[in-house]
Amino acid sequence: MAMTTNGLSNKIIRSFIRRVNSPTHSPTPPRFQTTQKNQTTTIFAPQTPKPLQTVTNNNNNNNVTNEETHDTIFDFEDTKGLFSSVTTGKLLRSAANLNLAAVEPVVDLGMWVMRSKAMEVGLFKDVVLGTIKHTSYEHFVAGADMEETGQTVKKLWESGLRGMLDYGLEHAVDNESCDLNADQFVNTVEATQSLPPTSVSFVVVKITAICPISLLKRVSDLLRWEYKNPSSTKLPWKLKTLPIFAETSPFYHTLVEPSPLTSEEQHDLELAHQRLVNICNKSIECNVPVVIDAEDTSIQPGIDYFTYSAAVMYNKGEKPLVSGTIQAYLKDAGERLYETKKAADKMGLPVGFKLVRGAYMWSESKLANSLGVDSPIHNSISETHDCYNGCASFMLDEVSNGPGGLILATHNLESAKLAALKARELGIGKDSEKLEFASLYGMSEAMTFGLRNAGFGVSKYLPFGPVDQIMPYLLRRAEENKGLLSSSNLDRQLMTKELKRRFKAYVGQGLVDTETRLKSPAGSIMKYN
Repeated sequence: MAMTTNGLSNKIIRSFIRRVNSPTHSPTPPRFQTTQKNQTTTIFAPQTPKPLQTVTNNNNNNNVTNEETHDTIFDFEDTKGLFSSVTTGKLLRSAANLNLAAVEPVVDLGMWVMRSKAMEVGLFKDVVLGTIKHTSYEHFVAGADMEETGQTVKKLWESGLRGMLDYGLEHAVDNESCDLNADQFVNTVEATQSLPPTSVSFVVVKITAICPISLLKRVSDLLRWEYKNPSSTKLPWKLKTLPIFAETSPFYHTLVEPSPLTSEEQHDLELAHQRLVNICNKSIECNVPVVIDAEDTSIQPGIDYFTYSAAVMYNKGEKPLVSGTIQAYLKDAGERLYETKKAADKMGLPVGFKLVRGAYMWSESKLANSLGVDSPIHNSISETHDCYNGCASFMLDEVSNGPGGLILATHNLESAKLAALKARELGIGKDSEKLEFASLYGMSEAMTFGLRNAGFGVSKYLPFGPVDQIMPYLLRRAEENKGLLSSSNLDRQLMTKELKRRFKAYVGQGLVDTETRLKSPAGSIMKYN
């Protein structure tokens, strides 16, 4: 999901976040400004065809100490305060799992084994799954069912964090599996009622689990064709929605005019929509908002259609019930974000976004290359970072002046710091419920606890389900994050430092206790014959 980043100088960070705010929403596009040595540079707003940019440098300094104390977000010197809510046993297991996951050949071997035909052999499969269950599964998965996951949520809640519940469902191919999956989502929402109030920040919903994947592709094709040919295309099944595309969105998936949906396909679409309605109705009843995950660009238009049509139906007041996901590694991310927010404002709707970097880089680029077109992914990682930070800055300004919500899902320390500094400047804290930082369960623990200690709302993304069912998720996470785990050693370093501190404290206390026992009541040392 998240990608590593080059360090940003502290002066540039502070200058980036000092955007000139207007007291009211202006019909002109917002602009991001940076100031450095009396030189002001205007950065294009998200609705332009160009990607958002922030000023960055190329140094790799990971020192997070600020020159000015009021700019401090993370205090990584105090590992005792950072990991105060983590038991020594948990800390040991986490350090061991992260060190193992940081060895890329080990991860590659594990992925090869999981995808090999040997997994079809019962005894071999049982041994492999048993090993995984007590290593990566235990580290990255919240539980096998809601009972186990509920215990994880309670532990997080006691440590000042919240959970985003994500039942480990994969793509559905027929209505029967979609119905079963929808019931699981409803049950997940309902299960939050037995947990501490507000301990669950969101329930994660995958449209690919409640609508057959083939139908999502058909809907996406028709939506793309309608956007490019609005006067000649009629979609009688289309509900009222927010903008799904921008001029810079990829349209190469649909090269010829798709045929209209058949009556059977329209019926299946209505069934899928009703499944989402049932989930949303349960969410209202249980007062738990939902966030809808993003997928690859071939089916993302269909997912956004479901998301935004539900948002039009259910989002009221200040806080959105339904939030969508924007993947900042896409070139059109900033423009789509701006257009959707602008349309929602005109309709008087609060709109919520989960902002991520993206998870389908190689498959997206491979498909685009095979068709001889430009990749929809930014050309460099720095452009992705710029887009993510720019979108975050824009939305923080928006929610500080009006309704809406923002989930910043990231493992990138600099992006988290940028956003936290700006949120603090705008007065957006934990009590506002307009901003939630999020990261995967088992990852970026130092950043997670640092943001918590700085006074922000922080959630852990909690996938759960039986070990065999959750394996596709674990394989994707291993593939997406092996580079991150091998190159980002902050968690491992700080965990090791805290374990050493605890060991020294334990040994020191033991010596004190021994000396106390050896002392006589009068204070003299007892002598033994």
